[in-house]
Order: sequence, then C-alpha cells, then structure tokens
Amino acid sequence: MDNHGPRRARGSLEARVMGVLWAAQGPMTASAVQAALDDGLAHNTVQTILTRLHEKKRLRRERVGRAHAYWPVLDAAAAAAARMQAALGERHDRTAVLQQFAASLDAEDADVLHELLSFTRCQRRA
Repeated sequence: MDNHGPRRARGSLEARVMGVLWAAQGPMTASAVQAALDDGLAHNTVQTILTRLHEKKRLRRERVGRAHAYWPVLDAAAAAAARMQAALGERHDRTAVLQQFAASLDAEDADVLHELLSFTRCQRRA
C-alpha cells in the first residue's frame, strides 16, 4: 500500500518550480520558491529540484548569504520554443509533424503563426 498519496507526473514539480521562477520579479532562494509553491513540499525537495534544474542548465544561480538564488536561463516563451524545436528535431518526417501541428491549431493561432512566418521571411530577405 502506498502511504505517500498519489504519485506526481514525471517533471511536474520541475514545471511548477519553473512557473514560480518565470512569474518572479527576480532571483529566488529555495525558501522563497517553497513559500510560493505553498503546498507543503519539504525544503530539501525544493532544493533538490532547483539543483537538478541548475545541473540541466535551465537555471542560473548565485550565492546569497548561505543560500543560492536561482533564475531561469530562458524566459517561458523561449523555453517552450526550445522544447518545440527539440521535439521537431527528434522526428524523421518533419513535414508530417509540422502538418499535424498546423492542423491542430485553432483559426486564431493559425492566423498568428501565418503572420509570424511572413514577418520572419521578410526579415531574412532584408
């Protein structure tokens, strides 16, 4: 019998910590992240997540007294774009992946993407 309650999805704590850091006005210590999460996670758990994210080069840190303050290497939009690029790079048939992605967009997102692609093409020509 599992006495620890339901298991979290893999990476969900990292995602929540990143969300707290992206929403912050500046670097945060483990204690500040723990308080912002406000769900009873142990300080050591939060510290471990921050250390792992730092080792994965997703966070920078600097010493602040006896602790470290952490902040994201990329903002939320750049991090999402990097994940999308990585997912695309893992597939052999990039055209099929892009086709499926485009087909999944609602009309408003498709229009925004079309405008962004047109703008990018103009920038490359200039």
